[in-house]
Amino acid sequence: MTALPQSAMVMAAGKGTRMMPLTIDRPKPLIEVAGVSLLDHVLGHLRDAGVGQIIVNAHYRAQQVEDHLATHARDFDVRLSDERDLLLDTGGGLVRALPLIDADPFFCINADNWWTDAPGSDALHRLADAWNAAQMDVLMLVIDHDRAGNSKGQGDFDMDGDGRLSRDGPPRPRPYVWTGIQLVAKHLVRDPPEAVFSTNVFWDRAIAQGRCHGLVHQGAWWDVGYPQAIALTEAALGHRAPLDVRTDG
Repeated sequence: MTALPQSAMVMAAGKGTRMMPLTIDRPKPLIEVAGVSLLDHVLGHLRDAGVGQIIVNAHYRAQQVEDHLATHARDFDVRLSDERDLLLDTGGGLVRALPLIDADPFFCINADNWWTDAPGSDALHRLADAWNAAQMDVLMLVIDHDRAGNSKGQGDFDMDGDGRLSRDGPPRPRPYVWTGIQLVAKHLVRDPPEAVFSTNVFWDRAIAQGRCHGLVHQGAWWDVGYPQAIALTEAALGHRAPLDVRTDG
């Protein structure tokens, strides 16, 4: 168990190729669901949880991301991890951003998913409450495959009785889908194999040592990584009101 980490890395640098043609003129984090951008949705959850510092990486149409943060995230301590020179993928992006991140562990959240919390069950606080530094290098929020909205995959992970995640062997149906939300220990982000690489490298290290754990999300979750997922998510949300979204700080 740890106090709520005050830093969150928001992954916002990708080219959004799966979201084409909607990303021709804007980065994927600024695509909207129910009138709220994906980036603002993440910021709303962080704001509601009480996280004060956000580190956002940017590459594709980076100026739009930077301008958006200037007007929609004035109440945060915002630090931009600039990848204009080279898109570093998720692992390389974490390596570059690490000096900007104050908390240990820290939240790391992908800006292409949408989630709601069950009443009285804030996912970010649950992750912090479940964190055990003696046993974990990474704690992922996962969801049962049959409750993963818009998911096209077979599932990402198996989980044992102690909450350790694994994914050994060839691709096959697995019971849990990763939500794109995790707590990460800073010492895991080390020894990069090259400049551009996936966080799978870090996860595999943690899995091999039995230090990659999962926490099952109690609310709802949707993958919003491709155009058709927007209408599907909006239909599932129904009349639910969006989180608090700031435009003036």
